[in-house]
Amino acid sequence: MNNALLTKFINKNRRTDTPEFRPGDTIRVHVKIKEGDKERLQAFEGTVIARKNTGMGESITVRKVSFGQGVERIFPLNARVIDHIDLVRTGRVRRAKLYYLRGLKGKAARLRERE
Repeated sequence: MNNALLTKFINKNRRTDTPEFRPGDTIRVHVKIKEGDKERLQAFEGTVIARKNTGMGESITVRKVSFGQGVERIFPLNARVIDHIDLVRTGRVRRAKLYYLRGLKGKAARLRERE
Protein backbone atom coordinates (compact mmCIF):
# COMPACT_ATOMS: atom_id res chain seq x y z
CA MET A 1 0.00 0.00 0.00
CA ASN A 2 2.73 2.49 0.94
CA ASN A 3 4.60 1.73 -2.29
CA ALA A 4 1.52 2.58 -4.38
CA LEU A 5 1.03 5.82 -2.48
CA LEU A 6 4.68 6.77 -2.97
CA THR A 7 4.53 5.99 -6.69
CA LYS A 8 1.40 8.12 -7.03
CA PHE A 9 3.11 11.04 -5.26
CA ILE A 10 6.23 10.76 -7.44
CA ASN A 11 4.23 10.65 -10.67
CA LYS A 12 2.20 13.68 -9.59
CA ASN A 13 5.20 15.84 -8.66
CA ARG A 14 7.67 14.75 -11.36
CA ARG A 15 8.58 17.39 -13.93
CA THR A 16 7.80 16.40 -17.51
CA ASP A 17 8.90 19.50 -19.44
CA THR A 18 12.69 19.02 -19.15
CA PRO A 19 14.50 18.45 -22.45
CA GLU A 20 16.85 15.52 -23.00
CA PHE A 21 20.39 16.58 -22.13
CA ARG A 22 23.63 14.94 -21.04
CA PRO A 23 26.88 16.07 -19.43
CA GLY A 24 28.76 18.32 -21.85
CA ASP A 25 25.61 20.03 -23.11
CA THR A 26 25.13 23.75 -22.61
CA ILE A 27 21.77 24.59 -21.06
CA ARG A 28 19.97 27.69 -19.85
CA VAL A 29 18.11 27.23 -16.55
CA HIS A 30 15.43 29.83 -15.80
CA VAL A 31 15.12 30.19 -12.01
CA LYS A 32 12.28 31.96 -10.20
CA ILE A 33 13.62 34.53 -7.76
CA LYS A 34 11.33 36.09 -5.18
CA GLU A 35 12.21 39.62 -4.06
CA GLY A 36 9.72 40.91 -1.53
CA ASP A 37 6.28 40.46 -3.08
CA LYS A 38 7.59 40.38 -6.69
CA GLU A 39 8.80 37.36 -8.60
CA ARG A 40 11.16 37.39 -11.59
CA LEU A 41 13.07 34.93 -13.75
CA GLN A 42 16.85 34.75 -13.80
CA ALA A 43 18.68 32.71 -16.45
CA PHE A 44 21.79 30.70 -15.59
CA GLU A 45 23.55 29.42 -18.71
CA GLY A 46 26.43 26.99 -18.52
CA THR A 47 27.78 23.53 -19.23
CA VAL A 48 26.34 20.49 -17.47
CA ILE A 49 29.32 18.88 -15.72
CA ALA A 50 27.45 16.29 -13.63
CA ARG A 51 24.09 14.58 -13.33
CA LYS A 52 23.29 12.71 -10.11
CA ASN A 53 20.65 10.09 -9.26
CA THR A 54 17.36 9.46 -11.01
CA GLY A 55 13.74 10.08 -10.15
CA MET A 56 12.65 12.74 -7.66
CA GLY A 57 16.11 13.32 -6.18
CA GLU A 58 17.84 13.99 -9.49
CA SER A 59 20.14 17.00 -9.61
CA ILE A 60 22.49 18.60 -12.12
CA THR A 61 25.62 20.69 -11.69
CA VAL A 62 25.96 23.55 -14.17
CA ARG A 63 29.23 25.47 -14.59
CA LYS A 64 29.89 28.80 -16.26
CA VAL A 65 32.70 31.34 -16.25
CA SER A 66 31.54 34.80 -15.22
CA PHE A 67 34.02 37.72 -15.39
CA GLY A 68 36.93 35.25 -15.36
CA GLN A 69 35.64 33.43 -12.28
CA GLY A 70 34.21 29.90 -12.46
CA VAL A 71 30.70 29.61 -11.01
CA GLU A 72 28.95 26.31 -10.36
CA ARG A 73 25.37 25.86 -9.32
CA ILE A 74 23.54 22.68 -8.33
CA PHE A 75 19.90 22.44 -9.36
CA PRO A 76 17.44 19.76 -8.19
CA LEU A 77 15.60 18.96 -11.44
CA ASN A 78 12.18 18.61 -9.82
CA ALA A 79 12.42 21.80 -7.74
CA ARG A 80 9.61 24.33 -8.02
CA VAL A 81 12.07 27.23 -8.33
CA ILE A 82 13.05 26.05 -11.82
CA ASP A 83 10.66 27.57 -14.35
CA HIS A 84 12.04 25.84 -17.44
CA ILE A 85 15.26 24.59 -19.04
CA ASP A 86 16.43 25.36 -22.58
CA LEU A 87 19.00 23.30 -24.47
CA VAL A 88 21.48 25.72 -26.08
CA ARG A 89 24.03 23.35 -27.64
CA THR A 90 25.15 19.75 -27.38
CA GLY A 91 28.69 18.76 -26.47
CA ARG A 92 30.58 15.60 -27.34
CA VAL A 93 32.31 14.12 -24.28
CA ARG A 94 33.45 10.69 -23.16
CA ARG A 95 32.92 11.05 -19.42
CA ALA A 96 29.89 11.11 -17.17
CA LYS A 97 31.40 13.66 -14.77
CA LEU A 98 33.33 16.58 -16.26
CA TYR A 99 35.07 17.79 -13.11
CA TYR A 100 38.32 18.13 -15.07
CA LEU A 101 36.90 21.30 -16.67
CA ARG A 102 37.48 23.08 -13.34
CA GLY A 103 41.22 23.03 -13.99
CA LEU A 104 41.02 24.29 -17.58
CA LYS A 105 40.48 27.82 -18.84
CA GLY A 106 39.96 29.59 -22.13
CA LYS A 107 40.06 27.57 -25.31
CA ALA A 108 41.25 24.46 -23.47
CA ALA A 109 37.86 24.23 -21.75
CA ARG A 110 35.91 24.11 -25.02
CA LEU A 111 33.94 20.99 -25.91
CA ARG A 112 33.28 19.64 -29.40
CA GLU A 113 29.73 19.76 -30.71
CA ARG A 114 27.73 16.55 -31.06
CA GLU A 115 26.05 15.93 -34.40
